[in-house]
Amino acid sequence: MNATPRRVALAITGASGAIYGLRVLEELLRADGLEVHLTITPSAAKVLALEHAVKVNLERFEFGALKLRTSRRPVYHHHENIAAPLASGSFRVQAMAIVPASMGSIGHIAHGISEDLVDRAADVMLKERRPLIVVPRETPLSAVHLENLLTLARLGVTVMPAMPGFYGKPKSVADLVDFIVARVLDHLQVEHTLGPRWGEKPAAPTARKRKPR
Repeated sequence: MNATPRRVALAITGASGAIYGLRVLEELLRADGLEVHLTITPSAAKVLALEHAVKVNLERFEFGALKLRTSRRPVYHHHENIAAPLASGSFRVQAMAIVPASMGSIGHIAHGISEDLVDRAADVMLKERRPLIVVPRETPLSAVHLENLLTLARLGVTVMPAMPGFYGKPKSVADLVDFIVARVLDHLQVEHTLGPRWGEKPAAPTARKRKPR
C-alpha cells in the first residue's frame, strides 16, 4: 500500500500583500516530498493583477501565469468547488495556510460560515484539529477584526500578522517579505534557509533560479 503523501494546503485571498502568498507557494513547491494544494479567490486574483500585473484565469487556471521560479506544479482547486478533496476531513491534509488572509475570510472562518472552498477547507482544519495558519494584512485593526482574530486564536489557529522583524538587517522589500514567509514555513514544518534565526549563524540562502530573459 502506498503511503499517503504529506499534503499542505495554501489559500490566497483578497488582502493586499499577494506577494506573501506567491512566495509561500514558491517555497512550498521547492520542498521535496510535499503535495501542495492551492486555491485562489476572485478578490485575490484582482489583487494579483493590481499589485504584480499577474493575470490569473480562475476558470482555466494556468500555473505559468503566476510567474514563479519553479517547475513543480500545485494541485489547483477552484474556489467554488466545495466537492474538492480539501472540503472533506477524510482527505488528509497535514496543515493549511491562508496567505494573505482577508478580514472577510477571517470573519467567515471565525463564525463557521462556509461560502467557498477557502472557508470550508479552513473549517475542516478546525474540526479535525489540524494546524491552520492565517496571515492577516490589514491596518489599523477594528474591534471587529480583533475579536475575530481572538476567536480564531482561542480555537487553536496560528494568527501570524504580516509584521516583519528588522533584527536581520533587511536590505530590500524581498527580505521583509521572506521574514514572514520563513515563519509560515516554520509553522507548516517545511525546511528552508530563508533569513536569519536569532542566535544562529546565517545559513546559505536558498538558490533562486532566474528565468532567462
